[in-house]
Parts: sequence; structure tokens; C-alpha cells
Amino acid sequence: MLTGRQRLLRTLRREPVDRFPIDLGAHFSTGISAFAYEQLRRHLGLDTNRIEIVDTMQFLARVDDDVRDRFHIDTALLHAGWPATARWNPRGAHQFTVPAAFHAGAERLADGSWVVRKGRQQARLPDGGFFFDGDWIGWDDLPESERFALLAQEARRLHGRDDPGILLMGGFWGFASEHPDWLMRSAEDPERVCADNERSLTEQLARLGRLIDTLGDLVQVVEINSDLGSQRGPFIGPKSWCRISQPYMKRFCDFVHRNSDWKVFIHSCGSIQPLIPHLIDAGIDILNPVQITAANMDPAVLKQRYGDRLIFWGGGCATQGVLDRGTPVEVRANVRHLAGILGAGGGMVFNQVHNIMGDVPPENVVAMLDEAYAVAIAPALTRAVSGLGA
Repeated sequence: MLTGRQRLLRTLRREPVDRFPIDLGAHFSTGISAFAYEQLRRHLGLDTNRIEIVDTMQFLARVDDDVRDRFHIDTALLHAGWPATARWNPRGAHQFTVPAAFHAGAERLADGSWVVRKGRQQARLPDGGFFFDGDWIGWDDLPESERFALLAQEARRLHGRDDPGILLMGGFWGFASEHPDWLMRSAEDPERVCADNERSLTEQLARLGRLIDTLGDLVQVVEINSDLGSQRGPFIGPKSWCRISQPYMKRFCDFVHRNSDWKVFIHSCGSIQPLIPHLIDAGIDILNPVQITAANMDPAVLKQRYGDRLIFWGGGCATQGVLDRGTPVEVRANVRHLAGILGAGGGMVFNQVHNIMGDVPPENVVAMLDEAYAVAIAPALTRAVSGLGA
């Protein structure tokens, strides 16, 4: 029987594999809100007293080993934990483990919302809300060398437990932004944007090299983050992107492929199909979250056009309108449809489209993950994925 790491590696290399890998929470865009996770654990009859927040902005929970085992999850989050923690009660009976500095900086306002501050940075959680908005505050102030060593220690622990696939989030930025200021600069002063991207690339490659030296084959995938699309289309046209962003992304990907066995995962929400061929030309190996409900993102078209050159990490269940508002029966049908398309012949890591929001019913989460495993091990799909013939 394959381990999660073996299953992921074979999928990424397009080698025969017993089933497609299943992910929950290996990345901060493939995870689950702490509020939904608490409800899921309670629904499964599991302890809810030690839920750890790993991303305080989106308020995502670490997916624990017992949940990973229950749903046949092949991946695990590479996050070494916080140097110091505290218990925080945002409302009601909820109790979560958060960074101690977060707890110290949190203030309840008269309108019931929470504001958390660190220096001049601040973020706000509305009364009854599920995530923060504002500055993306970092709470790990350890020196880089110590932080990298802790990541390596955690990766070794994970591999020693059940050998999952591991994706590295190293804070790498994809040389383009959805922010209006950046989009305006890219149109008015592209030479300045290119100079900024050159400086960013130099800094990122230096950090990337240190991470490759520290983590080696403990990691299988590295992420680069670059939201490029809205619900209706790309924020930037292919011609402009190829001029001011693609050269730097290509040099990033070339560095990864030349200096490691890692694959490059890009997280880009939205309708981005016009950019996908250029992402592939830049060296991108994996696309996430595969927002199949956005315009021009039909999964069958994506699979037919790009399935031989791109791994789809996501797209397995629509989070807009199905996972959040559908019945468990509708969720299962959606998973069968999407995973049947994107998983046929290999080239897919199952995950829902982006994070599971805080108000998603636990019955729907169970239906999604159980159906994903059922589809993955179904005889017809298994034969196709393994290369044994349909």
C-alpha cells in the first residue's frame, strides 16, 4: 500500500498510482475554518479541546492526525506551531489555541467585533464572523535559521508518523497582484514594475535556496501565490502578464527544477484560463484551487486542454453553492461529477475549491471527503489512473 508521499509523488510524476491523492489542509487555501472544524470534530465524536489555529487571518485549523486518518488524507500541513500559545474564546463556547502575541493584541469592541493589533498592523473579526479582514499579520518572529530548522523537524516528524505528502508555503509571491495600486502601476509604469519584480526575485531565490538546502526531499511541492483572476476573467491580460510577470516566474520555476526535485504549485483564484498556457510555459506544474464556478473554467475543457501538462490540485467540489448550501446528496453528486472529470487518467489531487468556510455543515464535509475516497477507489477510475486500462 502506498503512503501519502508516494501517492503524491507518483501523481506529480504521472506514474501509475492506485488512486488520486486526497488533501485537506496542506495549504492555507485547501483547509477548513476553525469554526467548521470544531463542528466536524464534534459530529465525528472527537475531542474539541485542542483545536489549533494555524492561519489567524483566515482562521484556519490544523487538521489533526485523527481526522486525516478518518478521511484517508494523503497530505499534511508543514507548520511548526507557534513559539508560545494561549487559549482564546471569540464567542460562545468556542475555545481555540492561538499565538500568545495574537491573544495579547486582541480587543473586543463595543459592537461585538474583535480587533487584533501588532504595531501599526491590525485586523478585524466582525461580530459573528468567521475570519479576519485587514493586515495579514505575522506572529512568528523567530530568526529565519531557527524557523527553517523547526520546519525540517516537523517534516521529519510527519514522515515518521505516516509519510504524507508535504507542500511548502515559503511566502513566495508570483510577481503580479490583484491589488488596484499594482494593477495601475503595471499599466502606467511597467518598467518600474519589472524592476520591482527583479528585486523581489533576487530576494526570493536567496530564501528559496536556503529552504531547499534545509528541507531537501522532506518536501515535494513548493507554493507560489499569485491571485490573477476575478469571478469573470483575469485581472491582467496575457500580453501584459507575459511582459512584466512571466519572465520572473519562469526564473523562479527554473531555479526550483534545477536545484531540487520539487514541483511548483501556483495558487490563483478566479477565471484565469487565458493565462494557463503561459503559466505552463513559465514552468508551473500544479494549479490550485481550480475555481470551476468562475467564468471560462469548465473542468472538462481544462482537463482536455491542459490535463497532460498540468496537475489540478482542487476543483473537486464547488464551495460556491454546493458545499456551503447543498444537501449531502448534492455534495456527493458534485464530487462524483468533478472528480470523475479531473481525476480521470491521473493528474489530480482532490480538494474542494478553496477553504471550507465556517458555516459549512459537518454533514457536507463528511459527504465530500467520503465520496472523494469512494470515487478514488472506484474500479473504473482506479484502472484508468493506474495505467492498467479502462
